[in-house]
Amino acid sequence: MTDRPQPPYPEQQQSIPGRTDAMDPRPDHGETSYKGSGRLEGKKAVITGGDSGIGRAVAIAYAREGADVLISYLNEDDDAAETKRLVEEAGRQAVLVPGDISDPAQARAVIDKAVEAFGRVDILVNNAAHQRSFQAIEDIPDEEWQQTFATNIHAMFYLSKAAVAHMGEGASIINTTSINADQPSQQLLAYATTKGAIHNFTAGLAQMLAERKIRVNAVAPGPVWTPLIPSTMPPEAVKTFGENTPLGRAAQPAELAPPYVMLATDEASYITGATIAVTGGRPFL
Repeated sequence: MTDRPQPPYPEQQQSIPGRTDAMDPRPDHGETSYKGSGRLEGKKAVITGGDSGIGRAVAIAYAREGADVLISYLNEDDDAAETKRLVEEAGRQAVLVPGDISDPAQARAVIDKAVEAFGRVDILVNNAAHQRSFQAIEDIPDEEWQQTFATNIHAMFYLSKAAVAHMGEGASIINTTSINADQPSQQLLAYATTKGAIHNFTAGLAQMLAERKIRVNAVAPGPVWTPLIPSTMPPEAVKTFGENTPLGRAAQPAELAPPYVMLATDEASYITGATIAVTGGRPFL
């Protein structure tokens, strides 16, 4: 599609973690465009941060490809309910699990509830993330640094560790890293640092789980138009968001879903330890 929204976007700001319905323009998650073809028929998926943004787009795509989906999210009940509706509209089971996955007990509870509902886990999408913008290192509170690491990388460890006990051969873990793993933004120091850690975590875990025939890969998005943007960036940065890509705009969440689908399918049986860049033309590693 060539009619995607282009910057400048209207200046706007929300409180963290942000809401989809308050965004202008409203993000496209593939609600009307994604057509499934049974590539994930019968699979059982867990998606963190599945209420909105990339997570919602992946949930829609997975459901339309035939998967049942557990949606883990922090507290955005209205966004999560809409994602659940879209999954069920596709004829698949949707399970909502609110809570803070930076808490190891909550991360384990997410997997426990998936096993209770589905009997197993075939796909784990570690997508939830926290970020905030700061101009100077002195401005970053210790608690903010700790929260960013706890949400973005520690939770991936807790969830992956819990999930592998319920995964069989051919299962897949897909982590969301970022262009910031290679080209860190100085205003997003904590976030960018965690995304670099996720890139290495993916490569290392892929080797660790290879004998079990569980694949581990990552997707590295560039700028994507999600509630994280107006809720964590100043209005002037929101206005020009994505302008620094060769394509000249931010991605819509729907444009991120295809690599998450491909990596979860049996077609990707020889792909592990890889990171797929979806950056609008910005070089990655």
